[in-house]
Amino acid sequence: MSMTEADDGTIWSASYPDSGLVSFNPKTREFKDHGTLNKENWLQYPRSVAVDDAGWVYVGIGSTAGQIIIFDPRSEKARALFAPPERTQGYASVYRDVDGSVYGHLAGATDSWHVFRGGAVRKIGAHARSNPKRIIASSQGLFHQQFPSGRRATVCDTIERVLEVEDPNTRERKRVRFDYTSEGAHLMGIATSPDGTVCGGTAFPMRFFSYDPRRDRWINRPAYGQFNTVARQGDRVFFGGYTHGFLLEWDPSRAWIDSDRDKADSNPLHLTECAPAINRPHHLLAHPDGKMVVLAGTPGYGYTGGGLLLWDRETKTRRLLEHSDLIPDQSTMSMVALPAGKLLGGTTTSPGTGGEKKAAQAELYLLDLPTGKVEWHAAVFPGAQTYTAMYTGSGGLVFGFVDRSRFFVFDPVRRTVVHQENAGARFGPCVSQQGPRVFVSGPGDTLYAIFTKGIASVDRRTFEIQMRAESPVSINAGGDYLDGRIYFGSGSHVYSWRLPVEQNRPQ
Repeated sequence: MSMTEADDGTIWSASYPDSGLVSFNPKTREFKDHGTLNKENWLQYPRSVAVDDAGWVYVGIGSTAGQIIIFDPRSEKARALFAPPERTQGYASVYRDVDGSVYGHLAGATDSWHVFRGGAVRKIGAHARSNPKRIIASSQGLFHQQFPSGRRATVCDTIERVLEVEDPNTRERKRVRFDYTSEGAHLMGIATSPDGTVCGGTAFPMRFFSYDPRRDRWINRPAYGQFNTVARQGDRVFFGGYTHGFLLEWDPSRAWIDSDRDKADSNPLHLTECAPAINRPHHLLAHPDGKMVVLAGTPGYGYTGGGLLLWDRETKTRRLLEHSDLIPDQSTMSMVALPAGKLLGGTTTSPGTGGEKKAAQAELYLLDLPTGKVEWHAAVFPGAQTYTAMYTGSGGLVFGFVDRSRFFVFDPVRRTVVHQENAGARFGPCVSQQGPRVFVSGPGDTLYAIFTKGIASVDRRTFEIQMRAESPVSINAGGDYLDGRIYFGSGSHVYSWRLPVEQNRPQ
């Protein structure tokens, strides 16, 4: 997460997820692991590290609760600065000043700085005159632009494969093109678009892709963030993405205009953002009424419990429910629409990235959409952590997967499980990307489930699952059906499986 260089040339680095600390001496070539500095029951982001002129090391940590760790490299002992009541949600940061000291503070506490030297700490209040020592090191976002010659890199674009360098004296710029090969960015999920293509998003970098199987043509464009979830409703496609839990509406019949939250003619059109209640979407439900889109996911960095966005397409207004309105300290991972304005949600106990896990087990819940009130909830499968995916089956029943392995059929009227089996024992886990897309509806009444090992059929009446095609690659991104094929993702590649002729016939 962060690196720095001490006065003696030693390189220090702090790492996710347990605030590990390592050092490397370039003179002796000694690499040393100093172990975990700080114990927490959540994932830690040590995004800043600094060393004073006495050789002591200081690490700023986030994001569930900010903390500064003071480490003595001689005794190998570490201590935390802030007591639990003093810690706030967000990051603590530290930097090395030219005066030899290290300065640091908690996020938002700009009038409560501390100065460190030789392990000693002094609270100084405001700190208006910072003078950071120049060190070619930083957080994970480092872009070091200065060359020893004095020239400066103004552009380093690894997507377009362009490097641009400027001479500060003459202002002359030199543009160089380079090339490389790689496996490409991994896929988040695949869905069928109204224009007869399959589309989705990638990360990293964040891109939009569209594939036209009839013309064997690809389109690759910049994306507004990471398209975690994608769903079609009528002649529109919706994207729910990371970060900030944004929702976009795309009209494939119109020209693509890069999304801009301040431009009403963008296509995809930026509708809203939901952070911190939703930061990383995991499910996007295109409601069968054609009027509502529902977005769910985990909250912002360091938070616990995700919300639910109800977007009204007719009025272009939103209602954002907090986790406290639903199942406290949990996030909705999967959901299906039910008759009479009801919604069945399945939760996950996973917190936001780096957040504290507080719930012991995931639950199912029934939500009344007009009022936004939870009418019923229960830990239907004791000990379960995530309701990975759900799908509306036959006769009002709901099909689903718990923890990627247990297949179940749930009756939302009687609120009972009518069938369950450990499908993972036979087929391995079902796919689980940030927006899983496990269930795929085929022609007629056919239904399929995508596992990491292959594609299986699900009988809507008997609930029997049969493996239909084992995949030569591990599947990690769920998909959709188009023109006799089921499309899915593995790593950075799109694959498809052609359904047998008898399964392509309408039932």
